[in-house]
Amino acid sequence: MTATELRLSMSIGANGTIDTDGTDGTNGTDGADGLRPAFCPAFSSGRRKWTTLCDIDRDRLALISLSMRMHAAVGGIGMSEHFDVIVLGLGAMGSAAVYQLAKGGVKVLGIDRFSPPHTLGSTHGDSRITRQAIGEGEHYSPLSLHSYELFREVEKLTGSKFLEITGGLIISSDSDHASINNVDEFFENTLSAAKKYDIKHEMLDSKDMRKRFPQFKVADNEIGYFEHEAGFLRPELAVQAHLKLAADFGANIHTNEIVVSFEETSDGVEVRTDHNEIYRAAKLVISAGPWLPQLLAHSEVGVDDIAEVFTVFRQVLFWFDVSAAHSEFTQEKFPVFIWHLQGRDGGIYGFPSIDGPSGGIKIASESYVNPVTPDSVRRDVEPNEIIDMYENKVRPFFPKVAGKCVKSAVCLYTVTADSGFVLDWFPSSQRVLLCSPCSGHGFKHSAAIGEAVAQLVTDRKTTLDLSPMNLQRLRKKTASKI
Repeated sequence: MTATELRLSMSIGANGTIDTDGTDGTNGTDGADGLRPAFCPAFSSGRRKWTTLCDIDRDRLALISLSMRMHAAVGGIGMSEHFDVIVLGLGAMGSAAVYQLAKGGVKVLGIDRFSPPHTLGSTHGDSRITRQAIGEGEHYSPLSLHSYELFREVEKLTGSKFLEITGGLIISSDSDHASINNVDEFFENTLSAAKKYDIKHEMLDSKDMRKRFPQFKVADNEIGYFEHEAGFLRPELAVQAHLKLAADFGANIHTNEIVVSFEETSDGVEVRTDHNEIYRAAKLVISAGPWLPQLLAHSEVGVDDIAEVFTVFRQVLFWFDVSAAHSEFTQEKFPVFIWHLQGRDGGIYGFPSIDGPSGGIKIASESYVNPVTPDSVRRDVEPNEIIDMYENKVRPFFPKVAGKCVKSAVCLYTVTADSGFVLDWFPSSQRVLLCSPCSGHGFKHSAAIGEAVAQLVTDRKTTLDLSPMNLQRLRKKTASKI
């Protein structure tokens, strides 16, 4: 038997164990560790279709990735394997896209440099606000509304729960047309979208807010928009659920493998990784998050200015102690919120207590000052950052939130000039799709974006209007600065 004939056959069995005889795992003779080496003269694609996975987690995904690497080590995938679609990056958008593609019967490979969900990109931090009337632009509301439906579908299929409805409060002043997420008139845009799409909401004056939500120390001239179906998503659980379903439907998932370059060929695309692998496909989706600019800078697609469209910024998340008044900050009494702070630079956003009396409440603001890269960013949070956040943006507005920071984290925003999304083909290409719905407000839309990606790369129509997400609008803005 030659080296190229040697194959290690592995699959995930119905009982969640690793089976190596090419069956469904119900009649194999697994060893104590669930692994038994077996060899066959050819690598059957059927053995890479994991028909049943139970409670998949990071360790299981890493094991799946290990099995794929073992195939490659004995001459398996390498140059010989051809996919319909490759997805680079398996965070919010990538995991949803891989799931939708696999569900549709597409032969798809998903690659991530880490083992998602992880804490090094933009898809972590325990919670993400979700809302239906979108202040960044009313054209985003259909994405959010459809994502609610798709998230519920994924929850039902996996038995997980990651979408929580708490209601959402947006606070501004009647004299200040505030900018949130770098978007002017955010409050007005939100109200306009709510009216256009018949989203259930209420308008509150300062007296109303003090009565219903006394935790907030609002000023007399502040007004509130309360959206009944707003809430939060648990990003790590959502990514896990999408990847579980993707694997169930036969997706190939490679983790802990870095894509170093990609290029178009006469009949598709080629992707090179740090494992000395070259993968081929008809279509390529790039959803690399904050690694996008450096990946584009090293690509071989012949478009030098695209990387300049995206800028990465460091964001700090804080969890402050509410143990002395925990009952007032539970999700039954305290909504998710976005608050433009009068007389201060920018605003804050936050969540109820979701991890018990000692878990604190998460409050954060946004920073768009110093660009970073995933490799250069400082990932620790210094004491002076905590003190500054509490004294300037927490204590004056939440009297019952203590100054003790029980936890902190750093995440990354990949931002465009107009704080909008990019979901578009590379110039002069119908093979490489750039998927960067980000700018700090993308997670709530990820389920619908994943479905739209699957539709685009399989030449199906989408009912969503994706025209505002075109790449050319940003290339023009970049060129005008030169």
